[in-house]
Amino acid sequence: MGHDWVDTETSGCDLGDARLNRRLGSMLTALAERPGESLPTAFQDWSNTKAAYRFFANGNVNEDKILEGHFFASRLRFQATTGPILILQDTTEFSFTRTAPEKIGFTKTSTGRKEKDGRFRQHTLCSLLMLASL
Repeated sequence: MGHDWVDTETSGCDLGDARLNRRLGSMLTALAERPGESLPTAFQDWSNTKAAYRFFANGNVNEDKILEGHFFASRLRFQATTGPILILQDTTEFSFTRTAPEKIGFTKTSTGRKEKDGRFRQHTLCSLLMLASL
């Protein structure tokens, strides 16, 4: 399986040192081959794992610089298409129980666990909706 996508995703990324740029590419390749794994498992040996930790600890490396290449590649993909662009979206609800719901925003009353007398406990939920797009 080729990893041309790594070059595409990192071509607009400048970490200030060609070695750091290459390390980012090799790390992305290893992580893509073993998605969801821990760093030691993804990098297969201790020297590559230590190199990854050194990479993350480097003062020239930060999230913005790492994502810069991906954002640049995404911009090129957007410019190259004439059709619709789909943006994935997810909604997550964060619910909180409050004794004074008017202070944060009332959403609904919910039935909780059973009390000792056999009746269900009613409580007020306050919530926030997070709408995230990838």
